[in-house]
Amino acid sequence: MKSIELLAPAKDLQAAVAAVDYGADALYIGGARFGARHAAGNSAEEIARAVEYAHQYGVRVHATLNTLLYDSELAEAERQARELIAAGVDALIVQDMALRRMNLPVELHASTQAATRTPEQALFLERCGFARVILERALSLEEIRTIRAACGVDLECFVH
Repeated sequence: MKSIELLAPAKDLQAAVAAVDYGADALYIGGARFGARHAAGNSAEEIARAVEYAHQYGVRVHATLNTLLYDSELAEAERQARELIAAGVDALIVQDMALRRMNLPVELHASTQAATRTPEQALFLERCGFARVILERALSLEEIRTIRAACGVDLECFVH
């Protein structure tokens, strides 16, 4: 049985430091573009500072690139993904499957924006190579248990 991980959102460097200081096991933060949280907009340099601080305490940092991409945005999204990887993030949280085809040397987590609600969907994402699937936010505990029984991929869910 795996332990529970407390994963906290961090709007910016200040919030990332607070998450680490108050006991988060991991945090997620948005980059300059392509994140569902429009107010984030953190540069790769700011995220590198958050990673440096978090890693001192064994805290993982996940960066979000979890919007759907237009074809014209793919090159810029890949550039940003590689900047975030160079900044030291431990995982990228993504929605668009095009990021799976970019051979990025980091864990990819399927975002809650992918709307995973069934065992079949979770199993599909696992078979696509995602290290973690972040489940749809409105699932019941019983639905989460059913998905857990159907696949072996790490699961993440929001607690309200």
